[in-house]
Amino acid sequence: DLVESGGGLVQAGGSLRLSCVASGLPFKDYVMGWFRQAPGKERTFVASITWIGSGTYNADSVKGRFTISRDNAKNTVSLQMNSLKPEDTALYYCAARLNSRDKYDYWGQGTQVTVSS
Repeated sequence: DLVESGGGLVQAGGSLRLSCVASGLPFKDYVMGWFRQAPGKERTFVASITWIGSGTYNADSVKGRFTISRDNAKNTVSLQMNSLKPEDTALYYCAARLNSRDKYDYWGQGTQVTVSS
């Protein structure tokens, strides 16, 4: 299971920190990612981090503002979101995939982030 937390309502320019706790899988064997889905739009990639944390990847739209990190001892992946914009409003999902696969196999239920202007 993947369980997200940390979403909420924030004003533009503010910050939020999302967390995702994983259970029931060998966490360190998985690449962890964050995705988001705005109302009426498709789910899109936000950021990912390799199992050892040495490789992080961010969508262009969040580069310089969002930072992904993980704590393998706590089975947790986090997304620090700064300088939030109204267009960041979406349902944010945590996801996991094996390092050898392209497809994300496990998904959380999502946590809502709303940024007011």
